[in-house]
Amino acid sequence: MKSIKFGTDGWRAIIAEDYTLSNVRRIASGTAIWMKQKGMTSAVIGHDCRFGGRMFLEETAKTMAAHGIAVLAAQGFVSTPMVSLGVIRHAAGLGVVITASHNPPSYNGFKLKSSYGGPTIPSDIAEVEGLIPEDFVLPEVSYETYCQQGLISHVDLEAEYLDHVACHFDLSRLQAFRGIAYDAMYGAGQRIMQQILPQLKAFHCEYNPGFGHTPPEPITRNLSEIMQFLAAHPGQYIGIANDGDADRIAMMDDRGRMVDSHHILLLLVQYLHVHKKMTGKIVVSFSVTNKLKKLADHYRLDTIITKIGFKYIAEYMIREDVLVAGEESGGLAIKGHIPERDGVWIGLTILEFMAVTGKTLQQLIDEVYDIVGAFSYDRHDLHLTASDKEKVQQRLSQQRIASFGPYEVRNYENLDGDKYYLDNDAWIMYRLSGTEPVLRIYAQGQHEEEVNNLLQWARAAVMG
Repeated sequence: MKSIKFGTDGWRAIIAEDYTLSNVRRIASGTAIWMKQKGMTSAVIGHDCRFGGRMFLEETAKTMAAHGIAVLAAQGFVSTPMVSLGVIRHAAGLGVVITASHNPPSYNGFKLKSSYGGPTIPSDIAEVEGLIPEDFVLPEVSYETYCQQGLISHVDLEAEYLDHVACHFDLSRLQAFRGIAYDAMYGAGQRIMQQILPQLKAFHCEYNPGFGHTPPEPITRNLSEIMQFLAAHPGQYIGIANDGDADRIAMMDDRGRMVDSHHILLLLVQYLHVHKKMTGKIVVSFSVTNKLKKLADHYRLDTIITKIGFKYIAEYMIREDVLVAGEESGGLAIKGHIPERDGVWIGLTILEFMAVTGKTLQQLIDEVYDIVGAFSYDRHDLHLTASDKEKVQQRLSQQRIASFGPYEVRNYENLDGDKYYLDNDAWIMYRLSGTEPVLRIYAQGQHEEEVNNLLQWARAAVMG
């Protein structure tokens, strides 16, 4: 039997290949065994909008109930942050989310959320992996029977999340904000965002487990429809997009230009520290812009850089005073909420920033640029064959790159990937994905043309 290993954000696999009912039973069994060893007695389980989500949730719930774990199952599809919040609200030992996040629609996955309402830390994940059995045969007990026995019950996690939002935001102010376009990417944010902001212009807010044949990852190439709409209505709307399980965010300004997670992180620091007078550390992953440290230094806030994967960030959030945290991929978190990335929550926070100041997104960004300097960023994902992946691994591990085009390398770091620092705050980074056969190439420069050139030189340096 093939072993099951967690990547940077849970276990993911292609449905009907490795992602099967039998493998879901195996991982649910290992999880339940681990919970019992730790003295945990209950779990909150949810699923997003992917194919088979309810079926895999019920299989997980039956497996855990068979081990004596009391299960609180979401009534319908939910976002990952709803499960994390539910774990806290119901004092559960663990949360499970059936989701493959931003992966293509052929994938599904299995995320674990700890009792503090955030990702399970790496050491606990390793223990769970070690307890996954070669097989697990369910007793011949139906889902309905476990419900009748009280081992499985149901909870409205979406209603609880909406109540949490209402306690932390001035909904009347947000609902008075006009000109919001929202793309759910057919994901789990589709209902909650329309409940919170009924005035928004909705894109892809229907149930469609095929995701329109587009991976529900909020990056430029996947957001053409909403970006074209914004460009056709200049000055009238801003855009927000969430990924498949709504824990990540992308934003677009009133001309349809992408506002990436680096810029959103900078805006969060500016809003929470300068306008709301909050303090704390800034914790970000290795692929995030160095401009964030520059802004943090300006305000005398400490910065911590982690390996890639929000689980590494969460370790700091549960033990230290963290103001803003996040990843390049759009998973962001802030003080005053759960220690978890939450694309809906972050979107509402930026809207609140705009409503409070009366300024546009670009005006707020320009204020940050006055401190750290303007910059542009992009990422290219190269899908590799097995042989290409091996060649790239060898090239990156065996030799340092001395230059990219006319740019000489000034510094190099390899905390989690290979990051090359160049002149004028420019940098290039390579990282092989932990969950897909993909090489990610990241680049930052002063403007878009420079970034495009850097990406071309970076690709040529490793692909020949």
